[in-house]
Amino acid sequence: MVQLRVPGPTPCPPEVLAAMGRQMVNHRGPEFHQLLTEVTEDLKKVFQTKNDVLLLTGSGTGGMEAAVTNMLSPGDKVLSVSIGVFGDRFASIAKTFGAEIVPLKVEWGKAADPEDVRRALKQNPDVKAVLVTHNETSTGVTNDLGAISRVVKEAGKLIIVDAISSLSSIDLPVDAWKCDVVITGSQKGWMVPPGMTMVSVSEEAWKAHAVAKMPRFYWDFTRAKKNYEEKKENPWTPAISIVFALNVALKMMLKEGIQNIFARHARVGRMTREGVKKLGLSLFADEKYASNTVTAVNIPEGVDGKKMRQILRDEYKVVLAGGQQTLDGKIFRIGHLGMVYEKDIEEVLAAIEAVLPRVGFKK
Repeated sequence: MVQLRVPGPTPCPPEVLAAMGRQMVNHRGPEFHQLLTEVTEDLKKVFQTKNDVLLLTGSGTGGMEAAVTNMLSPGDKVLSVSIGVFGDRFASIAKTFGAEIVPLKVEWGKAADPEDVRRALKQNPDVKAVLVTHNETSTGVTNDLGAISRVVKEAGKLIIVDAISSLSSIDLPVDAWKCDVVITGSQKGWMVPPGMTMVSVSEEAWKAHAVAKMPRFYWDFTRAKKNYEEKKENPWTPAISIVFALNVALKMMLKEGIQNIFARHARVGRMTREGVKKLGLSLFADEKYASNTVTAVNIPEGVDGKKMRQILRDEYKVVLAGGQQTLDGKIFRIGHLGMVYEKDIEEVLAAIEAVLPRVGFKK
């Protein structure tokens, strides 16, 4: 069996894969109405919210675009808190649709300081919303979202959160932290193939949506909410097989217990980091804010990281991720979210230990 240890897509349980093999149903019929209702109510439990949760067909990036276009108007000033590739992507999406970006860029490998967010908001009182990534997979860092959200809400601004690689694996109590829009994606900790993005929308966010002027059609939250409330349907044809799969995955997650899932990811994350250091390697991320869903590892001088990953893939069936953009060739990343347990990490670390001497590593 292949050890797929990238930050997404992630391995799927057999029960989830089997659910995808079900025959199609009418997405305008009673069977799908019941399915969508069950999935939506179960999603709220994992989001830890009483807010609306919308199930949209698309990737996580689609969910990010949806959040931007439903909450903002061209010319709106937006504070972009970026700690890596995906924070930059969030800003790029907003800029594409006409937002004015106030960048708050953090050195890659570090988390955003809530006090820097506070200062930026004081310097830019006309900012309408703050874009922030909860967990940055490109660097292996998790922001202190609770603290950042407190600062943003004290300033009376909207907070729009990319939680694509955190929600369902790392604790994110949406209501307790007063997060206005929170986006996630099926292919991460949810143990489901790519194809669905799930978004929670607060009362404050709905007020912003009512006056937002950015163009949207497929991603229109009003259409999604209206169709769900009136018909228990999606406005457009959903990825039915993915919804089948998500329904099964959610039942499995709720049976395990979401707090137990967070604790398991914390154990596995800690085990990965400690194991990497025992091999004589160093972590890229500030360990104080190291992610429990992905570990970024520095590639030592003289080590051929691409060759290492190729040998791991070809000979050991262990698939790891490389670095992105400026980190290409400088780090490799071990994904550990969703269906992952200690024995999986033991196998991955053993394979890395066996391969390292073959690619120039001298401990």
